[in-house]
Amino acid sequence: MSRQSLAKAHQKIQELAWEPQYHEPYMKYGTDYTFRKAQKKDPLKQILRSYFPMEEEKDNRVYGAEDGAIRGNMFRQVQERWLEWQKLFLSIIPLPEISAARSMPMLFHAVPNPELHNGQAIQMIDEVRHSTIQQNLKRLYMNNYIDPAGFNNSLRNFHNDYAGTIGRQFAEGFITGDAITAASIYLTIVAETAFTNTLFVAMPAEAAANGDYLLPTVFHSVQSDESRHISNGYATLLMALSDEGNRQLLERDLRYAWWNNHAVVDAAIGTFIEYGTKDRRKDRESYAEMWRRWIYDDYYRSYLVPLEKYGLTVPHDLVEEAWNRIWNKGYVHEVAQFFATGWLANYWRIDGMTDEDFEWFEYKYPGWYDKYGKWWENYSRLAIPNGHKPIVGEDVDYVYPNRCWVCMVPCLIREDIQTAEIDGVHRTYCSETCKWTDVTAFRPVYQGRETPNMGRLVGHREWETLYHGWTWDKVVEDMGYVRDDGKTMTAQPHLNLDPSKMWTTDHLKRLGPLLSPNVLFNEMSDAERTAFIENYRRQGPAGRPAPQNA
Repeated sequence: MSRQSLAKAHQKIQELAWEPQYHEPYMKYGTDYTFRKAQKKDPLKQILRSYFPMEEEKDNRVYGAEDGAIRGNMFRQVQERWLEWQKLFLSIIPLPEISAARSMPMLFHAVPNPELHNGQAIQMIDEVRHSTIQQNLKRLYMNNYIDPAGFNNSLRNFHNDYAGTIGRQFAEGFITGDAITAASIYLTIVAETAFTNTLFVAMPAEAAANGDYLLPTVFHSVQSDESRHISNGYATLLMALSDEGNRQLLERDLRYAWWNNHAVVDAAIGTFIEYGTKDRRKDRESYAEMWRRWIYDDYYRSYLVPLEKYGLTVPHDLVEEAWNRIWNKGYVHEVAQFFATGWLANYWRIDGMTDEDFEWFEYKYPGWYDKYGKWWENYSRLAIPNGHKPIVGEDVDYVYPNRCWVCMVPCLIREDIQTAEIDGVHRTYCSETCKWTDVTAFRPVYQGRETPNMGRLVGHREWETLYHGWTWDKVVEDMGYVRDDGKTMTAQPHLNLDPSKMWTTDHLKRLGPLLSPNVLFNEMSDAERTAFIENYRRQGPAGRPAPQNA
């Protein structure tokens, strides 16, 4: 079909749009944005006649590669360290995809543009396809990998472990609150335009280096659809910019969306790339180097900064602080250490770091060993059960952190912790921006302007709080993270499948009850809370207790 014919077909589709005149339309998904002066143009025209053959060819390549992987014994060559982390990743990623699909009807209601509705409908189909091929990939891993435990129940259980809850709040941000904030700014303009670069490009490169060429095949097929999604977001952004009254909301939403994406995506993908790999070539890019290239240069400098010509103030300070957290404050390393600390509350095996890993980290992040090396040595020392407790219950100079109420990632950069009292509850935040999100942005009034459609951060959000006071063995049993014998744990702090070297729920009975730092924080007096926060800010790096003479 010629390009001219495509344009005519695309134009014809718009004529099918109609608004019923026999009743007052009900705005099911509300927005505080207005589009009275908006130009209505889809910069990337797509029709189903050309879309379906293209996607069929891509699916043929994906499923063909999967068949080839089985026939070529890929699973005998892939690194176990890498595939264990995929139990977490592949359990979480389908939910953001499905949430993205569900978010498109929100834009049908909120964006008065039949031309864009066509692109949004195609994006909805894309997102369903992405979830399907990702879950099929997980099924393939489960059926062929040496240790299927974790793959087999993660779809049911990922949302109730100490890491999956972070991914859940991230995905639900696409479908809650103001329709434009959630489905356009947060999803298409920031998540898909910026952070899929590290998610679907940088991470597949690391997969290939670890002998896994299926994940690159699937996720490059996913990423090739993102150009349409980016186009949808950019077109909606230009429509919003046409009305000066939207600028205040756009600047608010860019700050919120950028920071929450950084807090969650960099935490997860950075950990997978840096701590899930066995590829320690010195010329291989670190996550910090990948981030600088894919997000700072390709997104921030090429996409965000040019928006200033429209009079929009972009969050330069937050971009620089995100980089500062990754490079100077060890954000990814702090997250990886936290994940490993709580290995017993998950459904994958976390491999300890070796001398080769230490050397690579020190080369890429000078000073890494002084901050984190001793703790990882203790992790390996305590990996095999031998009368001691799991590392979370041993004295290894690590203070278990409070959770951030907003992003759900713990307050790991200790000096940045913030607090606020909301509705009689004392909440902790990992950063000033997460506090601003809860205290200022997600409110019915923003800077004197009524914003009734903005979301709220409510409910039972913290994993530790849900299990406060439980014994650890009952926590693991309740989550269902045990193997077929009902006692041997799915999670292990090593990769050895020798039954005599694996932890069971009986070993966890040596631990005291799980105590939520946030519950304990609320039980303190005002003076105790003040002293606690002062002490917390002096801790670290690597969660070390505050110096006594400080």
